[in-house]
Amino acid sequence: MAKDVIIACDFSSEEETLNFLNKLGSRRPFIKIGMELFYSAGPQMVRRIAEQGSKIFLDLKLHDIPNTVRKAMANLAGLGVHMCNVHAAGGIKMMQAAREGLLEGAARTGGAVPLLIAVTQLTSTSENMLKNELLINCDMETTVASYAQNAARCGLDGVVCSPLEARLVKEACGKDFLTVTPGIRFADGEKGDQVRVTTPQRAKEIGSDFIVVGRPITAAENPAEAYFRCVKEFLE
Repeated sequence: MAKDVIIACDFSSEEETLNFLNKLGSRRPFIKIGMELFYSAGPQMVRRIAEQGSKIFLDLKLHDIPNTVRKAMANLAGLGVHMCNVHAAGGIKMMQAAREGLLEGAARTGGAVPLLIAVTQLTSTSENMLKNELLINCDMETTVASYAQNAARCGLDGVVCSPLEARLVKEACGKDFLTVTPGIRFADGEKGDQVRVTTPQRAKEIGSDFIVVGRPITAAENPAEAYFRCVKEFLE
């Protein structure tokens, strides 16, 4: 599968999102729609943007009992998104149910089955948080690898992890298992609230399949220039 840069469109409204996308000209990039935008503008907005030609990673991180997640995924399958996700911490039965829901929803609507990935640990999670707040006694690498292996056993397509763990996931789950990595910053940029971060160039070297980039592009003085810089560093 071709690698790509996914722009995190963490805006509060459809209008803000469309205004931003217009700044990129005729290019229809792969974008991430997360909770902030989805809860504001809803599923119809997702359909409209998908119909305009952008691939969409719908980043809602479902984490609930298996039956609820299955039914939710059956509905999300009809939105025309390319990728969606769950929390791996929900466990094997929940991830299996999510996959079943996507298949059911796609069969019902006649659309393609979206890629399904699982969040391992957020890029804002530090080793200290992992141990002292989440009460996980394994180190970050062991935890991420174990969660990724669970996702692979459930038939998921990949995981969300920090770019620092992309190579580890590939070693644990195989080269075709996708790594979707937020926590991307330019070498001359700010980290913000993320802890486990790296640059587009380094993410490419480590083995990320998709990098998710938000503020370094969306808050840039020239978003198109920042986007193409990211594409160049990651893909060329």
